[in-house]
Amino acid sequence: MATRAGAGAAVAGAAVVAVLSAALVLYGPPLDAVLNRAFPLHTARSVTDMEAALQLVRNVVPALAAWQHKGQAGRIGVVGGCPEYTGAPYFAAISALKVGADLSHVFSTQDAAPVIKSYSPELIVHPVLDSPSAVQDVEKWLPRLHALVVGPGLGRDDALLENVKGILEASKARGIPIVIDADGLWLVAQQPALIQGYQKAVLTPNHMEFSRLAEAVLGDPLDGRDRCRAVLSLSRALGNVTVVQKGEQDVISDGEQVLTCSQEGSGRRCGGQGDLLSGSLGILAHWALLAGPEKTNGSGPLLVAAFGACALTRQCARQAFQKHGRATTTTDMITELGPAFSRLFETSAGADGGVAPTGELRL
Repeated sequence: MATRAGAGAAVAGAAVVAVLSAALVLYGPPLDAVLNRAFPLHTARSVTDMEAALQLVRNVVPALAAWQHKGQAGRIGVVGGCPEYTGAPYFAAISALKVGADLSHVFSTQDAAPVIKSYSPELIVHPVLDSPSAVQDVEKWLPRLHALVVGPGLGRDDALLENVKGILEASKARGIPIVIDADGLWLVAQQPALIQGYQKAVLTPNHMEFSRLAEAVLGDPLDGRDRCRAVLSLSRALGNVTVVQKGEQDVISDGEQVLTCSQEGSGRRCGGQGDLLSGSLGILAHWALLAGPEKTNGSGPLLVAAFGACALTRQCARQAFQKHGRATTTTDMITELGPAFSRLFETSAGADGGVAPTGELRL
């Protein structure tokens, strides 16, 4: 009898933790402040949490339809690409296309443009980034773009960075969603005012980039032992700009909520994976903002878009690694974008079956 009672209590306790953990995913402060008094922020996260967040991403993905015209599913711009770094803007731009954008533009330096063009005929490449009229040259395309990805392959040339500052200001004036990665983050760390309070911006720093941003904005690299609170603090300090700290698990916050993406990836850390994430995030950000908070259950659309891009990148890495092992490169991951997207966002069970149709919980 005692055994049955103990088992019943354990089941009930597990159910409570699952419900509270799922609530913590979907809602942020002040709820998390209440829950943290009884449960730490890192309460064991079940597959149910991942499935709930994945479902929010599925809600914003537009259906394919024969009546749609070219461009309606999204037109993305990538600002980056210099003679030393031509692969990064290609990875970002082609990822946006393969996730579902209709058109992908790259605004690069003159020398980098022919190289980037040679990688893919699908990309529209503008050799204007090092032109004296770069800001005006890019600005005239902004009315045709739904989102901008800034930083892949940008480099740190002072003249280029000055042009990018002007492009950022012009984009903000038009209310365009902006994903900032790589050397774009280096620029923001030098001048945080560039994106301060612009809530249509998403920053995607790795560990080192995050530390640099935290020191620039808060004067402190923050306590890395509690990544969720660190990311939340940086987002709030930037005026609720969405921040994605990439790592063993990706931690995402818009200053109101915190999500952790623990989708299984791979141990391979070849260069270019961040570019895949930023390009995917560009188109997902457009879709999520278009869908609105009613499709994201009240969660911030950019928070949901960022979670989707993180999960997708990890799933691509996993699938590519299963085929190529140690030899896996980002090019191999790019080929997995279609199958990975379908597996995560066009089926009800998620990458590994997630929560089975019967509702069975798999930990």
